[in-house]
Amino acid sequence: MLCHYCGATYSVPKVCPECETPSLSNLGYGTERVEEEVKEQFPTTKSLRMDLDTTRGKRAYERIITDFASNKAGILIGTQMISKGLDFDNVSIVGILNADNMLNYPDFRAHERAYQMIIQVSGRAGRKNKQGLVALQTGQPAHPVITFAMNNDYDSFFNTQLSERQLFRYPPFYRLISIIIRGKHEHVVEQASKQFAQSLRQPFGERVLGPSKPPVSRIQTLFIRKIMLKIEHQASIKKVSSLLSAHQKIVFTNNDFKYIIIHYVIDPM
Repeated sequence: MLCHYCGATYSVPKVCPECETPSLSNLGYGTERVEEEVKEQFPTTKSLRMDLDTTRGKRAYERIITDFASNKAGILIGTQMISKGLDFDNVSIVGILNADNMLNYPDFRAHERAYQMIIQVSGRAGRKNKQGLVALQTGQPAHPVITFAMNNDYDSFFNTQLSERQLFRYPPFYRLISIIIRGKHEHVVEQASKQFAQSLRQPFGERVLGPSKPPVSRIQTLFIRKIMLKIEHQASIKKVSSLLSAHQKIVFTNNDFKYIIIHYVIDPM
């Protein structure tokens, strides 16, 4: 197994490290698995794969794009990197696999990014005034984002997202401060993040969310927890910063937390 964040490699475990169940099986599929299926279904058509692994080499990205644009291959398989900034005259069919992954990602911008991605990928088909076909795989065909994208109804999508963000106090109506806490020992990081969040609730109340375990909760030797703070636009960032600093000093004077790394991101993207 290869970590795309830090490059660490691990052998595939024989048993689950949590419950020690020996019957582990692979779920989902990546670009390599899709490539294998494509070769079985279309054995006479050459395919190319574009992902982080195949574009590591010098000029590998340009070579793949050039080969596909010059019709040296009839199928291009890739991650989201193939959806933006590419214009091929000969593309007539575009497939979007497992769109639900984008819709269900734990981020308040998930629906915005999913809609954007679907529209951008769809724009790769039928270039130069030619009719194209877009096939989208989803278990939620009636999902509002899917419906808005199918109907190219940007206004309805925009208004729906705006009302939801106002209701739940997210940008553009509120500012966000992401507090990222990292350390080598998971139980210490968990304890420190809980105490810090509890301390911050004294001045900020329900504006504090978390701590939560992010989708990528460990990079290299450091475990990660996140706290989210929602701040009104009229609030003084200087005053907020002073409160954060004061409560950080109170919590992190504990010797158990002296090796904890903490940093703040204002208006995280």
